[in-house]
Amino acid sequence: MGFIARVKTFRTYARQGDTVYVLGLRGFPDVQGGVETHSENLYPLVAKPNMRVICATRSEFHNPAITEWKGVHFLPIWAPRSRFLEAFVHSLLAVLCAAVIRPSVVHIHAIGPALVTPLVRLFGLPVVVTHHGPDYDREKWNKMAKTVLRIGEWAGMKFATERIVISPVIKEWVERRYQRSSNLIPNGVPIPSLDSTQEILASYDLEKGNYVLLVSRIVPEKRHFDLMESFEQLTPGRYKLVLVGGADHPDDYELAVQERARSNPNIIMTGVLQGSNLKEIYEHAAVFVLPSSHEGLPISLLEALSFGLRCVASDIPANLAVGMPESNYFPLGSIADLSALLERKLSMEWTSAHRQETRAWVSSHFNWQDIAKATTEVYGRAIH
Repeated sequence: MGFIARVKTFRTYARQGDTVYVLGLRGFPDVQGGVETHSENLYPLVAKPNMRVICATRSEFHNPAITEWKGVHFLPIWAPRSRFLEAFVHSLLAVLCAAVIRPSVVHIHAIGPALVTPLVRLFGLPVVVTHHGPDYDREKWNKMAKTVLRIGEWAGMKFATERIVISPVIKEWVERRYQRSSNLIPNGVPIPSLDSTQEILASYDLEKGNYVLLVSRIVPEKRHFDLMESFEQLTPGRYKLVLVGGADHPDDYELAVQERARSNPNIIMTGVLQGSNLKEIYEHAAVFVLPSSHEGLPISLLEALSFGLRCVASDIPANLAVGMPESNYFPLGSIADLSALLERKLSMEWTSAHRQETRAWVSSHFNWQDIAKATTEVYGRAIH
């Protein structure tokens, strides 16, 4: 089915009943990114016979063979491969398509794409905006980009019909800065089975329980150098460090991380892993570390907890909002504290009972079924 035919089909869907039209992400399934993972888990649960879901994806990242997945319909739309223009241009084109389709509600994810919120309202459509975090705090953005992101936050929070925030920190900020109420709906995490093989471990010369893990994009705010330096202060040769992920757009930071990793044979960069390979890497890690300086509500940390791992994170507000014990956090940027905390965690006995207790805790606090129900209720308020 061609692009025009697909738009016409979706317009017919919108005339037949409630339809939510999603934009602000690259796509799913198996596309790297926090918003992408969030959407991959959320929208199959939202999609029901009485609620169709259409997701506007970026064609560069979308498998053209996938037109529908677990009840979610896709509309791939072109976007430039530019760090500064990709999100805005795609969001603008997606809104123009929404104006033709006329969905019941438009759902925009993240404050960059939220720049187009006033245009959605101008077209007479209700809009929900999810604030996933203050992206202007990310180190990769220059001054102009940070300004545009702040304007996007203002436009999204001021003009949205309903607002969703993923952490108490963001909720307090939105209500204080913009005098707007918001719906606190956190990220969630599915609880995986613990039955992975060890095939991917063998390919990287890893053994179960002998490596420290970070899963993230290769971007400055993830603080890879802090982790590598802290890791190198551990007993040499006792453990390996595995860095999973890639950069959105190859740049000097990624090259610098790769060069530093090559200097130590115990530091392994796998690139982006998906599906069973990623599951296997998570399940058999000794400790998961998130040393980042910026997060919304960190999905990779929730994923690590869902496998029952010992976890260590920097003490930024977004990581603290996960609610792990205080002993799991270290002061942001402190190499000595991170290294000492890693030593303590690695020396602890971590039994099957500890693992199951951790999995039960994260399941009770970050359940996708509850999140989908709460999100659908927000749609109802926006539509009616």
